Amino acid sequence: MRPKKTRWVKCLPGERCFRPECRKSAKLAGVEVSIDEFEALRLADLEGLTHARAAGLMKVSRPTFTRILSSAHMKVADGLVNIKAIKIEGGCCRVK
Repeated sequence: MRPKKTRWVKCLPGERCFRPECRKSAKLAGVEVSIDEFEALRLADLEGLTHARAAGLMKVSRPTFTRILSSAHMKVADGLVNIKAIKIEGGCCRVK
């Protein structure tokens, strides 16, 4: 498998884990969102940038950005719908 290219992010997230209050932590499953997936969500959904512009900021191709964003959407949706903790960590990133 080919190594992942380094992705650039503006900043690291302040909070790294979000847990629903309705379940005890011991019984709570989790989903892991990488830092580059978190950055893709921030750029596309919060900042409203086009995939091409956001990909340029992260220094990846537009198709790669779209794959990162799609993966992030699936993980966050899984966490919200199935009442799981969402943990932000990992990925091959550098802070600008």
